[in-house]
Amino acid sequence: MATHPTLPPAEAIADWDAAYANAAYIPDGESFPARWAEAAAAFRAARPATDRMGLAYGPQPRQWLDLFLPEGSPAGLAVFVHGGYWMALDPASWSHLAAGALARGWAVALPCYRLAPEVRIHDIAEDVATAIAYAAALVPGPLCLAGHSAGGHLVTRMMATPSPLAPALLPRLRAVLSISGLHDLRPLLRTAMNATLRLDTAEAWHESPALLAPEAAASAAVLTCWAGAGERPEFHRQNALLANVWHGLGLATRAVEAPGRHHFDVIDDLADPASALCAAWLGDQ
Repeated sequence: MATHPTLPPAEAIADWDAAYANAAYIPDGESFPARWAEAAAAFRAARPATDRMGLAYGPQPRQWLDLFLPEGSPAGLAVFVHGGYWMALDPASWSHLAAGALARGWAVALPCYRLAPEVRIHDIAEDVATAIAYAAALVPGPLCLAGHSAGGHLVTRMMATPSPLAPALLPRLRAVLSISGLHDLRPLLRTAMNATLRLDTAEAWHESPALLAPEAAASAAVLTCWAGAGERPEFHRQNALLANVWHGLGLATRAVEAPGRHHFDVIDDLADPASALCAAWLGDQ
């Protein structure tokens, strides 16, 4: 009987907070938020007045979006959803990431959304769906979604059944790019941050894309799960997980690990119109 080599078992996770921590494991990690905000402010300062900033898509203070417009008629709408573990940040730190898609002729929307503990993750997904619908009513054509970390969860949740996205928008989906995304929320039940997120077992199941099927109406879209090679092990696992599960359910997927990138700089190439990451965002792989 033939024998086959086996891999040693992966060690059980003993510290769930460390498993999902990022800044402490990145050199000078605490400096990145200020660097993002500075780059984003410089980008906005150089933009034409034709951009539409602070558009309200709902009545709450955080229900707004920025819409950056290319020269000429847009090729379609590209949306970037920021991360922050559903608890922090807003689009003002990420404006510069619109540069790549804009240079390729796409309009780019960056939605803001309500945060935990004011609301639950289910409500945040509803906010993002409403924001996308608002921007998609302003910009015709194909729709491409990208999100980072918690934003990766939110954009993949848009194409998971039952989708919070308006049914008429699902056939417009061309590509969904989850960058360092969180696709199975159950491990977060064991973290200290859950005191703020207030996830329970039912919501963790209902809001985890990896535990749901992709919407049939969005079956023409390509899913790319992209992570930095230097990320924490749990982000590697989460990255591969959704691409694997949804491929098995008939969706076109791929998983990428970018050499030399970690959780905070893996998004940088969105600003480069010639990058593979920008191409994945726009479905031009």
